[in-house]
Amino acid sequence: MDAGSTTGLVAGSFQRNELHVMHGHEEINKQMSHANTKICRVCGDEIGRKDNGELFIACYECGFPVCKPCYEYERSEGNQVCPQCNTRYKRHKGCARVEGDGDDAADMDDFEDEFQIKSPKKTQDFHSENGEQTQQWPPHRPAFSSIAGSVVGKDLDAERDMEGNLEWKDRVEKWKAKQEKRGLISKDDGGNDQDNEEDDVLMAEARQPLWRKVPLPSSKINPYRIVIILRLVILCFFFRFRIMTPATDAYPLWLISVICEIWFALSWILDQFPKWFPINRETYLDRLTMRFEREGEPSRLSPVDVFVSTVDPLKEPPIITANTVLSILSVDYPVDKVSCYVSDDGASMLLFDTLSETAEFARRWVPFCKKYSIEPRAPEFYFSQKIDYLKDKVQPSFVKERRAMKREYEEFKVRINALVAKAQKKPEEGWVMQDGTPWPGNNTRDHPGMIQVYLGSAGALDVEGKELPRLVYVSREKRPGYQHHKKAGAMNALVRVSAVLTNAPFMLNLDCDHYINNSKAVREAMCFLMDPQLGKKLCYVQFPQRFDGIDLHDRYANRNVVFFDINMRGLDGIQGPVYVGTGCVFNRQALYGYDPPVSEKVKKMTCDCWPSWCCCCCGGKRKSKTRKERSSLGLGGLLSGGKTKKKQMGMVVKKKGYAKRGFDLEEIEEGLEGYEELEKSSLMSQKNFEKRFGQSPVFITSTLMEDGGLPEGINTAGLIKEAIHVISCGYEEKTEWGKEIGWIYGSVTEDILTGFKMHCRGWKSVYCMPERPAFKGSAPINLSDRLHQVLRWALGSVEIFLSRHCPLWYGYGGNLKWLERFAYINTIVYPLTSIPLLAYCTIPAVCLLTGKFIIPTLTNFASLWFMALFLSIIATGVLELRWSGVSIQDWWRNEQFWVIGGVSAHLFAVFQGLLKVLGGVDTNFTVTAKAAEDAEFGDLYLFKWTTLLIPPTTLLILNMVGVVAGVSDAINNGYGSWGPLFGKLFFAFWVIVHLYPFLKGLMGRQNRTPTIVVLWSVLLASIFSLVWVRIDPFLPKQHGPILKQCGVEC
Repeated sequence: MDAGSTTGLVAGSFQRNELHVMHGHEEINKQMSHANTKICRVCGDEIGRKDNGELFIACYECGFPVCKPCYEYERSEGNQVCPQCNTRYKRHKGCARVEGDGDDAADMDDFEDEFQIKSPKKTQDFHSENGEQTQQWPPHRPAFSSIAGSVVGKDLDAERDMEGNLEWKDRVEKWKAKQEKRGLISKDDGGNDQDNEEDDVLMAEARQPLWRKVPLPSSKINPYRIVIILRLVILCFFFRFRIMTPATDAYPLWLISVICEIWFALSWILDQFPKWFPINRETYLDRLTMRFEREGEPSRLSPVDVFVSTVDPLKEPPIITANTVLSILSVDYPVDKVSCYVSDDGASMLLFDTLSETAEFARRWVPFCKKYSIEPRAPEFYFSQKIDYLKDKVQPSFVKERRAMKREYEEFKVRINALVAKAQKKPEEGWVMQDGTPWPGNNTRDHPGMIQVYLGSAGALDVEGKELPRLVYVSREKRPGYQHHKKAGAMNALVRVSAVLTNAPFMLNLDCDHYINNSKAVREAMCFLMDPQLGKKLCYVQFPQRFDGIDLHDRYANRNVVFFDINMRGLDGIQGPVYVGTGCVFNRQALYGYDPPVSEKVKKMTCDCWPSWCCCCCGGKRKSKTRKERSSLGLGGLLSGGKTKKKQMGMVVKKKGYAKRGFDLEEIEEGLEGYEELEKSSLMSQKNFEKRFGQSPVFITSTLMEDGGLPEGINTAGLIKEAIHVISCGYEEKTEWGKEIGWIYGSVTEDILTGFKMHCRGWKSVYCMPERPAFKGSAPINLSDRLHQVLRWALGSVEIFLSRHCPLWYGYGGNLKWLERFAYINTIVYPLTSIPLLAYCTIPAVCLLTGKFIIPTLTNFASLWFMALFLSIIATGVLELRWSGVSIQDWWRNEQFWVIGGVSAHLFAVFQGLLKVLGGVDTNFTVTAKAAEDAEFGDLYLFKWTTLLIPPTTLLILNMVGVVAGVSDAINNGYGSWGPLFGKLFFAFWVIVHLYPFLKGLMGRQNRTPTIVVLWSVLLASIFSLVWVRIDPFLPKQHGPILKQCGVEC
């Protein structure tokens, strides 16, 4: 995009035919960095040059800068090793021999002539991660720093980290020896063939797969599967016993308990069997570089648009959003292929000014990150790391620059804090911009669309004069009377804006509090998305969520390790993981509602000896089409066809009335002409295009470009005007946005719906778990906020359950696999488990108070089924932890919070969802906060009152009272009543132990509980206590007639 189109904040409304350029953005001064002088790190003198004029390099391993006199002195008088890597110095051509050179130095005089591809006289200097100057391979040659795999197609893991000249020499020599034995080359080949041979080696290496699937060892997964089958068989016999032997003296309690247990068994099946095929995946970033980033050639990596969404900067701190943006701008990826779009759904001038400051600070932060290869590249989290940042750092300039950068970041934080303090009180006349123009978003519910491009133009360079990734501020238009669909609507607006301005084929979605923790995360995703076999069938690559700032014990299972490390890996072996709302790289074509390309299957051999009518009997019946052609689109192959069909389709439609925005469809057709006309039945009319994608010829054209990029012959100066049009509030009316295209509307958990629709079309997804977590975010660690977060997730699942997109009845006849369907069913029915869970947690207290029990007296044979069931549950958990690597503490925290969330947030979500969907009543549970005193993990002890706390508190009091009443009753009735008491106490203690983290959160560090919680809990517990008093369990029950004194002297 031209710089001319980014001269300032552009605000406008297409419906009102308004477009304004508010004010110009300050031009960023260009500063070019001067080249570093080559200085010896031993004596401080300049490093000399060899006879041929090339720079002298002493160590072939690490390239540590040492001059020739220091090198010769070290070899003759010193330890003969490199000061940095401690590798013994090799003799250079023309240098005197010393003791210890050995036979390997005999041929060193000819080494440079034989292997010019990596000889020291073909090297240049560059700054490595440690800050020192090291070797760099010459231009127009591939890089060989990290090569994995063999030249014959086998993986050589032992050579994966191989670096240096000598290792490369040995490898090429072995390869040459093999080729000579095969007769493919001769020993008399000249030096010109040398380069060709080594190029062939590299090409063979680059052809290796970019990733591989790593199945779990059979010794771990097979016992796990066997125990699952055994547990299923035991459950059948267990339910046979429970149903055939009812408790006659407590029939209602028995019936309720059996119904609850059957529901738990069905829920376990839905959760367990999608974990039948867990796998791991491994990526090869070096092969990705060798294939798409050859030395001396332009990078062929696919562009990526990164989306960051935020709503209220006062609730979502701007400094956190700024750190997320800075980590994106400094990602390890070609700068011309990265664009960052920040969605401000609150139209806040605070975020607008924050991004302006962030863009200025990025000019210094980005080159610092790339120069020293630091991790992570979010300054707040980099400078707060409690590690030795000087480890492996040898260049003194790193310490100096780090201190200067930390000081600049602190000044940057002060400026952001000043903006936040200023935004606390809004002026009566509204916010005013720097040029005196009123801020267009003063009314957050009625404002035009706004776009500001900060970086990415010719004038926005870093302090070293290098280009920076594009940074775009977007605030979609909002008007009263329109449905804006919250986050899903904002994400769809970003999809359209990015398609008009950059149109990258892949999109990374991040929340404002999720920063890039691994600068190579985008490359990890590209190993799958750019794979020639798998990439075209992938709708997205999902990364696990990892979090900062969580207490050591993870009291409320905020890390959710069981889900991300067990469930998601199991789904990866079926059709792919579900979309979890952030940390996901999308295929743009999948979001547009297209079907994945259908791979052509090889036709099977058929026999002609039978008549055609026998085919249906002999298995020769043709498979009918499982996919209906979309008649509404008018082009059968549009959604499933490849690039050729989309090109053949062309853009033959014409649009009137768009000349004022600077676009005519005839101009866009220039890049798509030259194809033969198809039949009229296979053409998509303009009306069908607009019905599906909206009335924007630029955007419609971008949807047909499978590899991304802007159409040829397009007027880039008017792209901002078109971008304002596609974010107008009425653009999505009478289109398929939110129904079949983009993020799907209809639930607060739009992520589940969006991924579900893609999987129903036949797309696959991939779960990528790099060794260093790709993204990290923040999570609420106090009890009330955690429950409120779980409530929102559960409410979204209930909304999907009551909608037409429910996996129980949607998508049959498509390409969704059955185990994948089980997983989606489990994600939307799990809130309903709260009702039987609440009842089951109440039953132990009722049994203790009434003296009855849900299980009759057990025989020895019946007790075996109970023991076998408990042992199978334990064995399943242990074997699951064994193959997944999850700790038993994380597993136990997950089990505890399953009960805590089930009897509180999930329960409220069910009733709130029913009221919202069936009754149209939208009920919100407000959370009010009190002050916290602790600095570290202070939020853990921060108490916020919410009605979600009442049910679990009541259950705790009931079960504690029941335990006391049961023990008192046993003491009163003698030794015979202790036997049945143990079963009741076991279930009561099961409830109390699972609710123990809730009890700790309720009491806080000061062991104080708000009065309102005590009053509500005591009130509900008193109702059950009155029932207990009415039953009088302590009084001995009399048999026979009741004798009373008649009052007459007999």
